[in-house]
Amino acid sequence: MSSLRSRQQKRRTTRAPGIWRGGDGTGSTDHPVVEHGVRNQFGVSARLVSGLIVVTLLILLMVFFVTDYFYVRNITVVGTNYLDEAEVFRYADIAEMHVFWIDPGVVRESIFQADVVADVRIEIGWPPDMVRIIIEEREPALVWVQGGVSFLIDLQGRRLRVLTEDESHPELIWIMTDGSVEGLPAFDKAIPIDAVNGALQLQLLLAGIQQLRYHPIKGLGFREPGGWDAWFGVGVDMPNKLVVYETLRDNLNDRGVTPVEINVAHLEAVYYCESAESCYE
Repeated sequence: MSSLRSRQQKRRTTRAPGIWRGGDGTGSTDHPVVEHGVRNQFGVSARLVSGLIVVTLLILLMVFFVTDYFYVRNITVVGTNYLDEAEVFRYADIAEMHVFWIDPGVVRESIFQADVVADVRIEIGWPPDMVRIIIEEREPALVWVQGGVSFLIDLQGRRLRVLTEDESHPELIWIMTDGSVEGLPAFDKAIPIDAVNGALQLQLLLAGIQQLRYHPIKGLGFREPGGWDAWFGVGVDMPNKLVVYETLRDNLNDRGVTPVEINVAHLEAVYYCESAESCYE
C-alpha cells in the first residue's frame, strides 16, 4: 500500500502542465522582451520624436494658411510688349487668393480674354515668385483708325487693343477711315482680312508709304501728291493693280489730264474721273 502511494506521488511531481506555453520547458522563449521607453542610439525618446514631428506639421500648417506669405498679391509676367503686368493680373483674377487654391487651367482661360494673347503658360511655385505667367502675344500687322480711335490689328484682322496717345508705331502701316461713311466694320468686329493683306502688300510695293485710306466699296487707297485719289480695292493682287495704275497715270499725265480719282479696284472695270461730279454720275 505504501509503495503504491509513493509511485502516485512520483507521477504527480513529473507530470507536465496541461497548457503548453512555448519553449522547451525550461522557461526559455524565442519572443523578444518588449521594453517600454527605450531610447535610441542618440539618447532621444521615440515619443519625443513623434511629438516634434506633430509640432512641426502644425507650425507648417499655420505658416501656409494663417500667415500672408502664400496669398497672391502680385505676379511675375514674362513675354509681353503690349500688355502690362497690372492688366494681366486683372485678367488672371487671383488677387488675395491662396496659392494652393489656384487652378492654372482656369487662370489660363481667364487671361485669354485679352485679344492680344496668343498663348499663355502658368507656373505655380513658392514665395516670393509664386505665380509666374509666360505670355505669347499676337503680333500686330497694322494700325486701324476708325471714329477717332486707333486699334492694333493682327494678321487675321482682329482688333488687339486700343493705342494710347503716346504710341506711334512707325513700323506699322496706318489705315485711316472716314467715320461718316457707311459700311465700316463695327467696333467689336474684325477687319476684313482682304483689307489687311492688301495693305501689307502696298506697304511693301510703295516704299516709304506710312498711311493708307480705306473705303468700304473702293477699298484701300491714298492721296497722290498731284491731288487725286488712287484706289486699289482689297486682296492680294496689288502688284498687277499697281502696274495698271501707273500705266494709266502716266498716260493721263502725257495727255495733260489731271484726274480727281483713278480707280483700279477691279481690273475688269478700271476708270478715272476728271471731276468729282463725274465720279458720282
